[in-house]
Amino acid sequence: MTVASPSLTRTLDRSASRRRVLSLRRILVPTIGLVAILAYWELHVRLFHVPDFLLPAPSTIARSLVDEWPSIGGNIWPTLIESVGGFAFGNGFAIALAIAFVHSKPVERTLYPVAVALRTIPIIAIAPILVLLFGNGYAPKIIIAALISFFPTLVNMVRGLEAVESSALELMRVLSATRRQVFFKLRLPSSLPYLFSALKIAATSCVIGAIVAEWIGSDSGLGYLIIVSTFEFRTGTLYATMVVGSLMAVAFFGLVALAEMLVVRWKPPSQAT
Repeated sequence: MTVASPSLTRTLDRSASRRRVLSLRRILVPTIGLVAILAYWELHVRLFHVPDFLLPAPSTIARSLVDEWPSIGGNIWPTLIESVGGFAFGNGFAIALAIAFVHSKPVERTLYPVAVALRTIPIIAIAPILVLLFGNGYAPKIIIAALISFFPTLVNMVRGLEAVESSALELMRVLSATRRQVFFKLRLPSSLPYLFSALKIAATSCVIGAIVAEWIGSDSGLGYLIIVSTFEFRTGTLYATMVVGSLMAVAFFGLVALAEMLVVRWKPPSQAT
C-alpha cells in the first residue's frame, strides 16, 4: 500500500484551500459590490430627499414587491410562456439552419444574407406587424422572443460546426466515415461550447424580447404591467416588476450555465481560461 509523503499531502491541502478561497471570492466579490450599490442608492435617496416617483429607494421597491405581489405574480406566467417558447423556437430553428448551412454552401449563400437583413430590422417595428397578423395572443410575443434569440445562436452554431481540426476531419475521411458519423462524432461535439455561449445570450434576450412585445397589444405579462405602472406613476411597482423580469432572465441564464457544465467537457482554446 502506497502512502503519500507529507510534502505531497501539504501540497494537495494547499491546492484544495486555494480552490476554496477562489470559489468563495467569486461569490463574495459580486455580493459585496451589489450590497454597496444598494446601500449607496438607499442613502442617496434619503439624504437628498429624492421623490419616490423619480427614483424610489431599494427599501421602497422591496415593499412594493411584497404589497403588489398578487398583481406581479399573476403577470409572470404569460411572460414565462413567451420567453420559453421564443427561446425554444428561435434556437431550434437557428440550430437546424446552421446545420443546413454547413452541409450546403448554396443554402448558406442564399439564406445567410436574409438572416442578417432580418436582424437589422428593429424589433419594436416588427411587433405591430406581428400583432396585426396574429392578434394579441401568445403567438406574436413568442415570435419576437424567437427572433431576438435566433441570430446569435445561428452565427455561433455555424462557427462551432466549422471549428473542426482539418486533421481530425481528414482522419474521418480516411476511415470512410459517413456524413452522419462525421456530424455526430466530430462536428456536433466541437460546436457545443460555441452553442452554449450563444444560448446564454439568448436566455436573457428572450425575456427582454417577450417584455418588449408585451408593450404592444397585450393585456397581461410583465411588459404590460410595466406600461400600466408607468402611466399610473406607480414607480415602486414599475421598479419591482423590472426586478422580477431581471431575476427571471438570471434564472434562465443559470439553467443554461448548469446545462453547459453537465454537457460540455472541453472548451476551445479561444474560450479556455
